[in-house]
This record gives sequence, structure tokens and C-alpha cells, in this order.
Amino acid sequence: MRFSKLMSDPSTKIIDGKLVSEKLKSSLISRISDIKHTYRTNQSPGLAVVMVGDRKDSDTYVRMKQLSAEKLGINFKLHKHPCNVTEKELLLSIDVLNNDRNVHGIIVQLPLPKHIDKKNIISKVSITKDVDGFNELNIGNLALEGYSPHFSPCTPKGVMELLRYYNVPITGKHCVVLGKSNIVGLPMSLMLLKENATVTICNQLSERESEITRDADILISATGVPGLVKEDWVKEGVVVIDIGINSVTDSTRKKGYRIVGDVDYYPVSQKARLITPVPGGVGPMTVAMLMMSVVDSYERHFTTSMD
Repeated sequence: MRFSKLMSDPSTKIIDGKLVSEKLKSSLISRISDIKHTYRTNQSPGLAVVMVGDRKDSDTYVRMKQLSAEKLGINFKLHKHPCNVTEKELLLSIDVLNNDRNVHGIIVQLPLPKHIDKKNIISKVSITKDVDGFNELNIGNLALEGYSPHFSPCTPKGVMELLRYYNVPITGKHCVVLGKSNIVGLPMSLMLLKENATVTICNQLSERESEITRDADILISATGVPGLVKEDWVKEGVVVIDIGINSVTDSTRKKGYRIVGDVDYYPVSQKARLITPVPGGVGPMTVAMLMMSVVDSYERHFTTSMD
């Protein structure tokens, strides 16, 4: 069964990204098995991550991806380079992965050291293996009417899946996106436009921001500002998607901090029809959508080779 056909429990007010992501990943296990049976192959999907240096946060993110991949039966390969790797060496490494038929998805773990041109590296990843959806050709195809990208950025793609799962109407609705980053805000707005929503994007220089958000049917925040969205920023019955993941000091916690979103959760939740918690909302969907993109590429590998 395709994931889009799975139905949600309409009685809940909380958008449970953890629940949805687990259902999605379960469907991917079955899908991989079906692909192997259909094409009579023992080959498994392959995901390669290119990483530079020893950042603890990057190590954590890569480990999460590795664990998810291995649970699904996706072959995971980490290509780790020292901090002083040259841009030429990194480009050659990606070129090898582009030509490896056992690799169906390539991720360049960001950030990269300052001496590496991020745009050059991301552009080198083949658009047919760019499972992060960051290559400018994939973003361009996402923007253009009548075109479809091979892959779209995973976080906004996950948001779209959550909206579909919870049967949230998008066509004709006013969707306000807070934040305009290339990774989240911009592709998020493009995906909503392709669903014929009326889209407003706010940035840190936007005037009358709270007035704009009060008109939103769907409010999506990706600013990285803890508690930015207050109760008086939203109207009754709004659907709130909080993409923010922010660490704030909390002496009552063992680690000395807690994770919060961009939304002042409890007061806003009293007015919202549906709302994502942080953590447990959009976050789990990002990795799940990455795995879906790898499986999409894996299946495309066989369908295109049969043409």
C-alpha cells in the first residue's frame, strides 16, 4: 500500500510525526521487498553520506540516518574526510559515488568547512541521486510549473505528507511560511504553490508579521526563534506546523536544556485545529522522507534500466 493511502485518526488535535514516520518506514520495508521480487534482484537500496570533519552535531545526525537506513534494509556507507580535505578531492569522491550503481542516494552532510564552496559540492551530486533535493536543477524543477524534480528537500516534503495524512485541505487556502531558507522555507512555499495554495512568505524584515499570520489557514514556521509565534498571532481553527528545533536553558532538566519550537505551544494549541509538537512533530518525518527518496531512487534504477 502506498503511504498516501494510509488514513489518520480524525479525532486527534496533535499531528503526531513520530507515528506517521513509523507507518511510512514500515511501508518502505514492504516496498523494498516488492521491488526485489518484481525485478528478481538481491541488490538492496544504497545510501552514501559524504562528511567532512568531526562535528558532534553532524555525527549525531549521520548516526540517526544510519540507524534508520539499516532498520529498513538500506545499505549505508559513510565517506568521511578530514577537515583539510581539498575541494578537488571532495568533488572526485562525489564523482565516484555518482557512477556507483550500488549507490542510489547521496547526501553531503552540512555544514562544510569554510575553504570548501558548498554550491560547487552540492551541484556535483547527480540530480538522480540527490536525495536531499538541494541540487539547483532539482530546486529549479520544483519551482517551474509543469516540471517535477527528481527529489525535493526532505523537511518540507515531510510537512506535505503530514498535511495529506491528516486530510488538511491545501488548495485555495492561505498558507503563511515564516522563514525563507533554501533548505526549508523556500521549497516549502514552492510545494504549497504547486498545490494551488495562496502563499505568503515572511522573513525577519517583514512588516506587520503578526497581522499576516492571523490570516493564515495554515501557518508553517521555520525561523529558529524559540516561542516566536504567540497566541495572538493565530486565528481560531488554524493548522500550525512548527519546524523549529531550538535548544533553551532549563535547569530542571538533566542535560540543562530542553528542545522547543518556534511556537509558544500551549496557548497556541488552544486555538489551533491541528498542531505539531516539538519534539515529535516534523523532526521524525525528515529522516523518514529521506529514506523514502532513497527507495524512490532505488526503484527508478530498475524501471529506467528496463526502458
